[in-house]
Amino acid sequence: MSTDSTIDDTSSHRKSLPLFPLQSVLFPGGLLSLKVFEARYLDLISECLRSKEPFGVVCLRQGAEVREDGKTQRFERRGVLAEVLDVDSEQQGILRVRCVGGQRFRTGEPVQEPDGLWRARIKLIDDDPKVLPTEPLIPTVRALANAIATLKQQGSSPFLEPYRFDDAGWVANRWCELLPIQLAAKQKLMELAEPLVRLQLVDEFLRGKGVVS
Repeated sequence: MSTDSTIDDTSSHRKSLPLFPLQSVLFPGGLLSLKVFEARYLDLISECLRSKEPFGVVCLRQGAEVREDGKTQRFERRGVLAEVLDVDSEQQGILRVRCVGGQRFRTGEPVQEPDGLWRARIKLIDDDPKVLPTEPLIPTVRALANAIATLKQQGSSPFLEPYRFDDAGWVANRWCELLPIQLAAKQKLMELAEPLVRLQLVDEFLRGKGVVS
């Protein structure tokens, strides 16, 4: 795991946030669907429902999502809070959980509990400032609107409404969720502090693939 500075005692940190390492990157405002069956994560979801508090999603760098004895899990130190939207118990011991990405955070040193659940103190990272997409990026905004329309025609609604096409960070995040790029690249994009830079990088990728001209 990468090294971060000590987490200070400030209003921007929470104590002992439960973590859910996944082979994916959650973005602020993004939808996350989980099939939960491990005891540690069933307990995590129950805890979050009782407390109405989020858990943290972090991207795995090494190891599997499902616990394997003797296998090491390593994950990114920066992640995104996940707020539980709804839970469905499809059968005994299995939950279908739908979440939405909240604020970004960085962790202190994570600690693994006996049941395998990771916890860490965190420091929240400021939300993206709302910035209008610049004129050269408008084709990428329009391309996202077209992609959403196509997905809806196919019966898929991967994004929560309302759509915020006037927000460069929102547009960039939704494209990052759709693009077939490596997890390490998605992680770096999620971590970027400047939403316009994130959208510009997405725009460059789309133009390179001929999606936007």
